[in-house]
Amino acid sequence: MQEASEEAFRHVPGRMSRRTSRLALALTLPGILVVLAVVLLPLIATFWISLKNIELRDLSPPRAQVSDRLRGELNVSGDQATYRITVRIPANEGLVYSNFGFISQWPQDLNILKLDNRCSLIENRLHCEFGDINLGERYSERLELLVTARDDFDANRLAEHKPEVRILGTVPNPMIIKPFTGENFSRAANTRNIWQILTTTFAYTFFSTAGAIIIGLFAALLLNQPFRGRSLFRGFLLFPYVAPVVAVAITWVALLNPTSGSLNELLVQMGALERPYNFLGKSTQDFELMGLKMTFPVALTSVIVFEAWRYFPLAFIFILARMQSVPEDMYEAATMDGASPFQQFFALSMPMLIGIMSVLFLLRFIWTFNKFEDIFLLTGGGSGTQTLTIEVYRWFSLENFGASSAVAVIIFAILCIFAIIFFRLAPRQEGL
Repeated sequence: MQEASEEAFRHVPGRMSRRTSRLALALTLPGILVVLAVVLLPLIATFWISLKNIELRDLSPPRAQVSDRLRGELNVSGDQATYRITVRIPANEGLVYSNFGFISQWPQDLNILKLDNRCSLIENRLHCEFGDINLGERYSERLELLVTARDDFDANRLAEHKPEVRILGTVPNPMIIKPFTGENFSRAANTRNIWQILTTTFAYTFFSTAGAIIIGLFAALLLNQPFRGRSLFRGFLLFPYVAPVVAVAITWVALLNPTSGSLNELLVQMGALERPYNFLGKSTQDFELMGLKMTFPVALTSVIVFEAWRYFPLAFIFILARMQSVPEDMYEAATMDGASPFQQFFALSMPMLIGIMSVLFLLRFIWTFNKFEDIFLLTGGGSGTQTLTIEVYRWFSLENFGASSAVAVIIFAILCIFAIIFFRLAPRQEGL
């Protein structure tokens, strides 16, 4: 009996643990579902649209327009005229407008002498039905009704008449009924300079990310040393990151302007340049180095420098915070052992910083790979700076929403592959 009681007591914690787990799951499940909906629904929608031949106009259903006009003059009772009703529906290939029709308020000053066989007048409401309409081409229909003025005709009241029109029928959602296809990915892959776009994207992303982290590392090393006004300098270095991107981009465009830019004027006055140089408008510059002819990407390098300058404060903040968590005793002991500052940096600081720098590289790589506004504001994607995000915008501006989504899916796939490779190769620190 005692053994049975002990056995039951041992099973109590297990049951309590399971109940606690179920309760915790029940409490957190709504939050989990909301997060999944916020994250997954737009992603699923992008994948869905990328497999459909969807244009921008397909995002809103075709809207029918009904207009009326009185042809002829009606002055007194008994006068006759033609009441013209025009129906227009824009084309949308593959769609059928089912049971299309409309109900319009009829002017109380007019009697109908001849009515179209598709229409009926019931209690001063004109009801017209046109059946199913194939929207492969633009649909246009004109109804001409012979009317006469009533006994209580009022020309002013007729002129002020603005009928309320209610459209009847249904149009299926093109994003649902259109068949799945791989044409969008084929269009994206067959873009004339797709390999150049991919090369530019990776070069822009890698060098911008590496440059921002390197500059942030040097800034953190400098401002980790005690000196007067250190807090002021730390706050000042955050300006590129906290300033609006439109403001700083316009400032850089003005600074690098070949006709009125301050940088060009300064370089010409110093004798570094013979004439002003178009840093953001010139694609490449040929030069010789040790007898070898080489090509330098001018505009792309300018954009990379801007990107590194704008986002190095983020790396600076994280690296400085990690540096300040390293015990000073380690550096004091290394100094007593005769270690130089470079030896202390590579033997003590770098092992502590490699984890946070890896996380920064991953995050900055993903963010920079998806960057659009910086390049667009500086060069508009021209002069050899066209990236995949600019390609997304280009397809969108052509109103090809399916191809635009296909390029977005390609970007997502590339970043997923990069993240998997990164997590396999990155140092196992800082939660990686």
